[in-house]
Amino acid sequence: MMSQKLRGRVWKFGDDVNTDLMCPGPYMRLPLEQIGQAAMAGIDPDFHKKISKGDIIVAGKNFGSGSSRELAPLALKKAGIGGIVAVYFARIFYRNCIALGFPIIECDEAVDKVDEGDELEIDLYRGRIWNTTKNEEYTGTKYPEEFLEIFQSGGIIPWIKKHGVAKLG
Repeated sequence: MMSQKLRGRVWKFGDDVNTDLMCPGPYMRLPLEQIGQAAMAGIDPDFHKKISKGDIIVAGKNFGSGSSRELAPLALKKAGIGGIVAVYFARIFYRNCIALGFPIIECDEAVDKVDEGDELEIDLYRGRIWNTTKNEEYTGTKYPEEFLEIFQSGGIIPWIKKHGVAKLG
């Protein structure tokens, strides 16, 4: 089994953060290599300048609601966000994150206990979230091996290139 741990500082958001806030329409014209500038621009246009590579978003319920734009999770990934912890994700956003190899984990316990600025370490393989600031551990989603391989590969396209489509069936 591969090992994948995420570690970063927390940026906290509430419930129902939709994809229009994550990647507002006017930013969708940016070239893909600049799409990270759109990350959370509907809430804070300078968000992409404040984060550090590997930082983690912690949010409430229904994160990623709204349109099915794949650019929303891509903008977060390109900005340098290492992953997202939320109570639960909107279905299409969840699927887009898996396809992009952008780590997400559902955990309702962590959302109430984690504060902005805390440092988290996430073990996707165990479904564990360790708050190193508060010395607390939370239990989140434990993904099937196939999803973990997609995360490790950087997305479904690199995974298919490595394994071929036969493994999908």
